[in-house]
Amino acid sequence: MPLTGLHLLLSYQCNFECDHCFVWGSPAQKGTLTLAQIRDIYRQARELGTVEWIYLEGGEPFLYYPILVRAVREAADAGFQVGIMTNGYWAITPEDAAEWLGPLAGFLNDLTISTDLFHYDELLSHQARYALTAAETLGIPAALLICQVPEGVAIHPAQPRGEPVESGPIMFRGRAAVKLVEGVARKPWYTFTECPYEQLDDPGRVHVDCYGYLHLCQGLTMGNLFERPLVEIVESFDPQVHPVVGPLLAGGPAALVERYGLPHEEAYVDACHLCYTAREMLRERFPELLGPGQMYGERTEDR
Repeated sequence: MPLTGLHLLLSYQCNFECDHCFVWGSPAQKGTLTLAQIRDIYRQARELGTVEWIYLEGGEPFLYYPILVRAVREAADAGFQVGIMTNGYWAITPEDAAEWLGPLAGFLNDLTISTDLFHYDELLSHQARYALTAAETLGIPAALLICQVPEGVAIHPAQPRGEPVESGPIMFRGRAAVKLVEGVARKPWYTFTECPYEQLDDPGRVHVDCYGYLHLCQGLTMGNLFERPLVEIVESFDPQVHPVVGPLLAGGPAALVERYGLPHEEAYVDACHLCYTAREMLRERFPELLGPGQMYGERTEDR
């Protein structure tokens, strides 16, 4: 399994509390990587020898700006390509946006800015526009991430619903599986026979949080690199025998439900909706593989 990307969840905390958030980010959320942990992750990534990209995400990584800048620069100095995903809240004027991005110029290879009706009251926020302009001026490659509002979901009444945009429809995992499913069309549960978004047996990239969990998909883990070396986790990972990944590979979320005889509704919005609901029911049985609590809407873990 050639792992080429590590996406670090710098913090579960966010200045927004969007209904479509995979990781249940919010101002009240807890859990942030320290510099020491970040350096340990980089060390393990170098030892693995296949990692090319480091991404800093959240939550909202700019909330911990000095740590973010240091993490970007040290990743670049270590030879990694470096990216950031942000909601751009800090780009309140063109001048301010340039000030925030200036220390990252020359070190950052990608800046992805989330802007949509979940974050703002307009599809393309002025924050996103200012951030893009500043990035272009500074020579930082940048792009937008825009999530479609599903038909039947009301957020800002003045805006159109269900129109295709850059990144397509949302995935009903995380908070979306709880907050956004009402009123959205559903399909029979048994039709969800594959995972349409993640390559669980050969992911290419995984997310790493402040507890060391390696997430194949948010809340579905393959190990903990603060407890076992990344090299060992990758070399020993057998997706077919993983008690959650195995059934998903064999027949998608429907097979996961059948494997463990889980109670279920007759229909779900998408495969993520069924998978997330099934995994919630399995957390007590597989606590080391389905966590941490933040990924399932809990606020019990702190640092």
